[in-house]
Amino acid sequence: MLVLCWIVLLALAMFWFRDLEQHRQNPNADLASLTVDHQPVQLKRNAYGHFVAPGDIDGHAVTFLVDTGATYVSLSRNLADALKLEPGPEVTFTTANGRVSGHLTTLDSVTLGGLRSRHVPGSIHDGFDDDTVLLGMSFLGRYDIRIRGDEMVVAPATR
Repeated sequence: MLVLCWIVLLALAMFWFRDLEQHRQNPNADLASLTVDHQPVQLKRNAYGHFVAPGDIDGHAVTFLVDTGATYVSLSRNLADALKLEPGPEVTFTTANGRVSGHLTTLDSVTLGGLRSRHVPGSIHDGFDDDTVLLGMSFLGRYDIRIRGDEMVVAPATR
């Protein structure tokens, strides 16, 4: 009986630590349920210093890594194939990890919280985690962005 009690306690601790680590990785995981259409999106920085959030590309759920230094919304070749995206012209990109080749594409829609943009330029290339999409300036540049401390606010442009 004592062994069974320890097993149950260890299982509960394992689930608790798993949930804690998931929250550290993506404190914005519940973003979709907390937002209203066309309203500012508030993101919290994760434990590793990044802004990570759930989103949507062409009706498919994705995880965004917000990257104000990226020109395009960039995704892996495998994810692009799953989304049935047509690769456009082949180009070479200069990234923090060096030069990589890939293809330009156009995303029908990109959604972050209650913010949606249509016909967003994107890029497809190898070397990306299939589960993570860089949310670059081809989307973010359509909005006002403010970063203060551990919070980023992406709001409809007031121009």
